[in-house]
Amino acid sequence: MRRLRTQAGLTQEQMAERSGVSVRTIRRLETGKAADHRLGTVNLLADALDLGAEDRRELAAVLAPAHPSPIPLQGKVNGDSGSGADVDPDGPFEPEAEPEPEPEPGSEPEAEPEPEPGSEPEPESGPASEVDRVLADAAAELAREVRRRWQKEEEQRRVHDPFPLPVRWNRAPARLTDHAENIQRLPPGVRPEPMEPTGDLRSVAEAYRGIPSGRLVILGRAGSGKSIMAIRLVLDLLGGSGPDRSRRVPVIFGVGAWDATAVALRDWLVDLLLRDYPHLARRTPGGSTLAAALVDAGLVLPVLDGFDEIAEGLRQEALEALNATSSPLVLTSRAGEYAEAVGAARAPLVWAAGIELAGLTPDDLSAYLSRTARPAAQDERAPGGVGGDGGEALWDFVLEVLRSGKDPAGGRLAEVLSTPLMIALARTMYSEAPGRDPAELLDAGRFPTASSLEDHLLAGFVPTVYRPRVAERAATGDPDRGRRQDRRDRDRRRNWDPDRARHWLGHLAHHLVRLDRDRHDLAWWQIGESLPRSTRVLTVALVSALCVTVSDWAVVLLVAPITPGEALVQGAVVGPVGGLAFGCFYAGMAAFGGGSFAPSQVRLRLRGRTDGIGRRPVRTFTDRFAAVVPGGFVTGIGCACAFALQRALYEGRSLTDPALVEPLLINMLVLGLIFSSAAGLVFGLLAALETPLDVGSAATPAGLLSANRATVYRQVLVIVPVLTLAIALGGGLVVRLLAGVLGPLSWKLPEGLVIGAVGGLGGGLSYALCFTAWGQWLIFSRLLLPLTGKLPWSPEDFLDDAYRRGVLRRSGAVYQFRHVRLQHHLGHTYRRRRGNYTPATFAGPPR
Repeated sequence: MRRLRTQAGLTQEQMAERSGVSVRTIRRLETGKAADHRLGTVNLLADALDLGAEDRRELAAVLAPAHPSPIPLQGKVNGDSGSGADVDPDGPFEPEAEPEPEPEPGSEPEAEPEPEPGSEPEPESGPASEVDRVLADAAAELAREVRRRWQKEEEQRRVHDPFPLPVRWNRAPARLTDHAENIQRLPPGVRPEPMEPTGDLRSVAEAYRGIPSGRLVILGRAGSGKSIMAIRLVLDLLGGSGPDRSRRVPVIFGVGAWDATAVALRDWLVDLLLRDYPHLARRTPGGSTLAAALVDAGLVLPVLDGFDEIAEGLRQEALEALNATSSPLVLTSRAGEYAEAVGAARAPLVWAAGIELAGLTPDDLSAYLSRTARPAAQDERAPGGVGGDGGEALWDFVLEVLRSGKDPAGGRLAEVLSTPLMIALARTMYSEAPGRDPAELLDAGRFPTASSLEDHLLAGFVPTVYRPRVAERAATGDPDRGRRQDRRDRDRRRNWDPDRARHWLGHLAHHLVRLDRDRHDLAWWQIGESLPRSTRVLTVALVSALCVTVSDWAVVLLVAPITPGEALVQGAVVGPVGGLAFGCFYAGMAAFGGGSFAPSQVRLRLRGRTDGIGRRPVRTFTDRFAAVVPGGFVTGIGCACAFALQRALYEGRSLTDPALVEPLLINMLVLGLIFSSAAGLVFGLLAALETPLDVGSAATPAGLLSANRATVYRQVLVIVPVLTLAIALGGGLVVRLLAGVLGPLSWKLPEGLVIGAVGGLGGGLSYALCFTAWGQWLIFSRLLLPLTGKLPWSPEDFLDDAYRRGVLRRSGAVYQFRHVRLQHHLGHTYRRRRGNYTPATFAGPPR
């Protein structure tokens, strides 16, 4: 509305004078504080702005969303006066209530009543309940975040530089789509309207709005622009008006990681929403998370990108699971893989229309590539090359060969460059790299096949984008501030060695390969899994042992009434035994759950409620208590063993001495109960005091890492003193309860506080470093992987720099390789360079 008013050259006061609507109401409408107004009010505003039919429909969709159909075009249209005649080609919309009468000529229209000073005006119509209001706000916030994220992704992909490639589409083959009657949801005997046979990137949203079922399949070969088409569809749906379903928030999900045999589609969508949009973890008044409530209410339009990336053995099950739903969705896939799944399931995606992306033509290449080589790049071209003298445009010779269609090498190159992926690689390697001549792509000796050309472009992509660059000096009036900014910029945008960068990226690509399928989400909290499990278990044991040892020395030397020699012996014994206990606990977790921890998307909430949204603290406490108790019991057993070993070493006694064995067994039970109950109580209460993060603090991988680091710091500050008191005071209670069963037991408060302090400090540090996402990132990704040369010493800067160079993309809180083919190429190259790599061989047929 603000845009339309500005285009009309009106101030808010002038618009109020024209329309009869109060200035305060106009101001509230333009700031989003009021919505869902009566159609009569919308008509008054539209008349005051002299709006045409399309702008009227858009204004109605924004200001009166409860009435999605076109409003009666009353008053003036395109400058012509009217008397209430309906000029809508689709026919008038007849509301349930009588429309407001037009003002009499010469009379002032009745303005909306002004609210009383100091009181908030009642909304004209709004959500029927608190749940509806919460969901409406959550959907609006989700839409803003999705739009911001994918607009930035388009900028990062340079989709509009110099202009979007003319990606075109045709109707998909009939065998891959449902019947037109089913797509249009028609009753028997009604003939369907034909779908548009062709279109392009700009018209995909319009074509989708014309599909009554809201289900669309976008097909194309590798690199043909399916993901770009999905992004443009999402942005156009968020930026325009359409049928009722357009109020669903379109969200892109990488469907390649979905296992339909293990996770229901609804649960999988909810999990990804919680990962990528942490603000949706808040609870609704009904008890569920916002993510689950949005999905259940049908306010999310899933755009499932990459059906072909699902493991081959799971595609049929995935398609059958999608066919079991009736909700609108969009699916992208390679045509061949989708056709195989359709054949196996004996049915396409039900109610779904289909489009198939077409290849780019030599004329498209000529118009695009000639404008990607800026004059500066052309001036650096070596004169007298294969492509002609230095004054000739960089791509002219190559494009002329492609247009002629007579050279077989040109035909192969035209075939390769018919997809946006390969054009982007060619542009990066030649248009943006000085001194490189694209005419070498026509060398039939070097590139005898189209596959060899593709391998050349993929192989040259990383060295090209990592060519050395000189950082510019920061423009600031403060010299000291400028130098500090320059230093930070150099740290973040350093000139990584191309060979090392390719090696590190290859390791990350190889890390995503699993025996059953490829993963595509490069999550920073899972990078440590690229280390062998035995290495991770040993590292956890060593780090935990160091934490417990240092904690024991710090506490005992300061407060315990024992000699320094005895204190050093005690720490040297307690530490390794404690580390062994933590290591065994982690080994069990790694064996059953992988041993990686998702980031805690929470921060401490010490009082009050958040945004009026309720939680279930009892259930949260119970779940965390049950998860922590086994680890606490193992730790208590380890402490009992450590005390027995210390006593044996310091007193020179045998470990088989009955005087040591019997107390050891009793201490194992008592300390196990003390540590398990204390740890369960502390970590359970900690979980009940947590509240979700704001979306702005965790919308990117770096944001989530920073937020999780701050969360871990706060957790340690709470865990150490509370766990100390829980062990000291809880130990006295446990001893009193067991004294009648096990005989005389001693637990004096000073001794309990010392044991509690060692357990609280050592356990808190061990938990922070070994059992949180940030801690594992620190010891595995920041320390161990760089020590072995598999990652640089600043992996977060490297990942962010790879994103800025266009090698990686962001998908919420995770990174992904820009193209799946690039990920496979880097991973395959990395494996071939490893010394122990042996290609798979297969026995020949029997003779």
